Amino acid sequence: MSTTISSAPSARERMRAGAQNGSPALLSFIALAVIFAVTASLQPGILSVPGLTLMLMSSVPLVLAAQAQMIMMSVGDIDLSVGYLVGLVTVIAARLLADSPLMAVLLIAGILAVYAVLAYVVQRHGVPSIIVTLGMSFVWLGIGLQISPTPGGETPAWLSVISQWRPTGFPAPIVLIALATLLGWFISRHAKVGMRIRALGSQAPTLEKAGVSLIGTRISAYVIAAAMLVLAGLLLASQTWSGDINSASEFTLMTIAAVILGGGTFSGGRALPVGVTIGAVTLGLITVLLSLINLPSSLQSAAQGIIVLAVLAGRIITERIAR
Repeated sequence: MSTTISSAPSARERMRAGAQNGSPALLSFIALAVIFAVTASLQPGILSVPGLTLMLMSSVPLVLAAQAQMIMMSVGDIDLSVGYLVGLVTVIAARLLADSPLMAVLLIAGILAVYAVLAYVVQRHGVPSIIVTLGMSFVWLGIGLQISPTPGGETPAWLSVISQWRPTGFPAPIVLIALATLLGWFISRHAKVGMRIRALGSQAPTLEKAGVSLIGTRISAYVIAAAMLVLAGLLLASQTWSGDINSASEFTLMTIAAVILGGGTFSGGRALPVGVTIGAVTLGLITVLLSLINLPSSLQSAAQGIIVLAVLAGRIITERIAR
């Protein structure tokens, strides 16, 4: 007799789950719409194609990095090295990709291999992911500073073309954000590995009884997330045309916030790519809005945190009502 990963939920359970899953994304969308409306009222020029392109371009690598964090959080883990890893990839792209492509490829392959080892350590030895990824954040920082002590370098021309692409009459970032969301959706919601990743975060004993390797599943999640972070770093490098280990230092907390805003949980088992994208774009627009109102940089983080907390409070209230 075969063992299934989960039993079919009742109609009432499906309705309740749908309400709980949809509410966070809906709240994030409302927050996004409000922030966009306020920003447009302050700077009407953003309603043009060039304006939307300028406003949304910086959100593209953040969306992809948030999708990677979603994969990690789907198995119940958190990656605290996201910011410095993305920054390291920009350094590799600017300092090595053009002049020493083989070395650049080897370093990127090494990053994927390290993530596989981290997954093994977490699953096999029960070391908390926040500990190993926090430690790795300092490793990525050290490697980045060793390669490039100061910001600089130049990305290959073929990479810079991505940020310079301008389709006629349509903002390019929307296409790139949609592709990043589609990638996250395919991996987490359509591919078989995505089902196993979500099951590892919510039904690990049942997954193991079904004959699926827990170690292999966690390694898959970590390597997929690492590959998406590498892509995010390359996209960021294509925009800045240079490398800086600190260029994405804020991504770590922003990606976690984006996943939570989009309906994710710290306990794992849930992956909502569209909600994560909405959360990431919302956070990106908050930064733009706070800059437009000339809020001192020392207060921008506090204001951003207050807005995020307000949305999360609304999520808690709606989830309680749904129950």
